[in-house]
Amino acid sequence: MTSTEAAIHTQSVPGPAPGEVTLRRPELRPLWDTLHTRLSSGRPVTRVRFGPLDDTQREALADLLGLDRLPDARPSVLLTRLEEAVTELSGRTVREVVTELVGPLGDRAGERRRRQDERAELWAWLTVHETVRAQPVLSDWAASCRAAGVVAGSAEHTRTLLTDALTVLAELPGRAEPLPVFAARVLSGRAHALDDGTPLSALVLRALTTLYDTVPPQSAAERRALWTRAGVADDELSSTVLVGGLRPAGDGLLARLATACAEAGQAASLTLAHVRYPGAFNLSEAPAPVVHVVENPSVLALALRRFGPRCPPLVCTSGWPNSAAIQLLRMLADQGAALRYHGDFDGEGIRIAAYVLDKTPARPWRMTAADYRAAVALNPRGPQPGRITEAPWDLELADAMAEHGIAVVEELVAEVLLKDLAAMAQQRRRPGWS
Repeated sequence: MTSTEAAIHTQSVPGPAPGEVTLRRPELRPLWDTLHTRLSSGRPVTRVRFGPLDDTQREALADLLGLDRLPDARPSVLLTRLEEAVTELSGRTVREVVTELVGPLGDRAGERRRRQDERAELWAWLTVHETVRAQPVLSDWAASCRAAGVVAGSAEHTRTLLTDALTVLAELPGRAEPLPVFAARVLSGRAHALDDGTPLSALVLRALTTLYDTVPPQSAAERRALWTRAGVADDELSSTVLVGGLRPAGDGLLARLATACAEAGQAASLTLAHVRYPGAFNLSEAPAPVVHVVENPSVLALALRRFGPRCPPLVCTSGWPNSAAIQLLRMLADQGAALRYHGDFDGEGIRIAAYVLDKTPARPWRMTAADYRAAVALNPRGPQPGRITEAPWDLELADAMAEHGIAVVEELVAEVLLKDLAAMAQQRRRPGWS
């Protein structure tokens, strides 16, 4: 391009309009920055105060607004006055000018509302989650999660973490696997997701502490013990379940062991290994047999003393059911057995019952509010029931227990239970069970 062509080209490209030059003066930058912050708040803005300004900045502001004297070093300017000046100079709005000179405007108030809505939705989801509803004691854990707030300021990240925790809780008790093996199986191959010290491990252990009503573990050894109680990192011999009157057909080890003990009128202590590798095993009775489940070994002992070799099928969880108990009950249900559960009428007994009913197809057996009131009438004195949580199968039960404030342990209603078992014993005729 020749010098003549360059001169013509320069003359053909118009420079910025005078008004634009005024708006872009560096001395006005404090004004535009302050406006950007205020307008990005998402709240109504009628006036903006900024500064302190030096003399050149005050002169630039006076020129912009058409003032006949310099403004204060910390001026307060009406937005309507700025709109008039900016429109007159450029034909645009203040928002358009600020967006061009500083950057896109935000909406912090709208963002706060969005985050509040996300958090409200998160906690509502957790409160009504099926795992929490099935075991109402976990509502206390859910409340503690809400009190702790979202993790890393993200409701989405928190929901992911809680989803993993609920997935783990739904799989407990475990299968006596090492913790990394359990984690890999339950959490899509993430073998170290539950390692000691991870956020997910802490969240699940806090839930187990709430579930078992124990103090939070303080050491690595205590945390391992809590996992073991939940059937993780356990072994196939330490996890056992007591049974009586169980005579399954088949020549597998479990069938032969349970039948031999039943015929002798004795209880069989089945290990998780027996349950996991039962061999040939089936329930041949038709219609499907009823297997009663109790919380306390003393009730099983009373039944065996009363009925001996005629004892109907009875399983004892010995308090909180471990891996062996849950797997046996599931196996019996898979074979067609109808499970009926009874436990203590106290806070922990109700939580254990909710756990059993959630983890297996069992149904309550004499565990209603009416049953509790009848038991209290016969046993009007007793200890406090402890922390009471809702019983999902009978919403009146927790209120009745709170009203009377009396715990009724299973042994005190043993006669009522034994009468039910006696009726079962009289009805049974088939050799597979009688």
